[in-house]
Amino acid sequence: MRQFLPNHGRFAVTRSLAAVLLAGSVVGLSGCMSGKDTDIDALALASQTEPADVLYNQGLANLEAGRLGEAAAKFEAIDRQHPYSEWARKALVMRAFTSYRNGDYDEAVSSARRYLSLYPGSDEAAYAQYIIGLSYYRQIPEVTRDQTDTIRAAAAMQEVVDRYPDSEYAPDARVKLREARDQLAGKEMQVGRYYLERRNYIGAVNRFKTVVDTFGQTRHVEEALYRLVEANLAMGIRPEAQAAASVLGQNFPESEWYKNAYALLQREGLEPQAANQGSWFGNATRRLAGGGAAPQG
Repeated sequence: MRQFLPNHGRFAVTRSLAAVLLAGSVVGLSGCMSGKDTDIDALALASQTEPADVLYNQGLANLEAGRLGEAAAKFEAIDRQHPYSEWARKALVMRAFTSYRNGDYDEAVSSARRYLSLYPGSDEAAYAQYIIGLSYYRQIPEVTRDQTDTIRAAAAMQEVVDRYPDSEYAPDARVKLREARDQLAGKEMQVGRYYLERRNYIGAVNRFKTVVDTFGQTRHVEEALYRLVEANLAMGIRPEAQAAASVLGQNFPESEWYKNAYALLQREGLEPQAANQGSWFGNATRRLAGGGAAPQG
């Protein structure tokens, strides 16, 4: 898997350290975190005034050795002892990375956002934004849980794609953006199925339509259209059920969900039937045929 760290010239991080920043796919969407380095003496060790370049390289050495608390203290000492210097700029983004590595995601986001506010046009701005996205991405919970961090991860990765499309971080940001959006669509489906089981058909229909409208390029859209057939038949709204099946058949003719929807209609003596162009289903047909509600980038 590919790893990322910013390039700081002759004081750049070594290749072995560059293998640390995880940029892989979601594993269970709630992956394991390593234990935090909690060396409480680290700040005291860095409290004495030292040259900025010495502190910086000590921070890199500690980072490579896995002494994350000491590394963070060195980078923080640069910011404190040599504020607004070039070394402070470099140290701030490395502090964000070190916090991310240590599983201190709130501090990683805080440091990266501070970096972006102070140095929005720097070479490492894309990297700082990427760290924000990764920090939220690593906190994506199971689909049954609250998805606030998923929303934040998607927004942060979208920023990488939109603002830094040519950066080395953009390709991985696009992958993680798709995964986050798929997770959000899965949450809508989970709630929609819950409503459907409890015969709250209007609530269910609204959730399934959100999947089609907002997450049209995710793997959940086929089931969402089938569930719209199911929910509308349950309410006795046959034209809407036929229209949903028509959209499903036009866009996913080989789908098992379409076969199931067709069979469901046949049991009622019905066939899929296209909706008027100005209707919601008519618009959905055109959106999906044109690629769905895809994120930019």
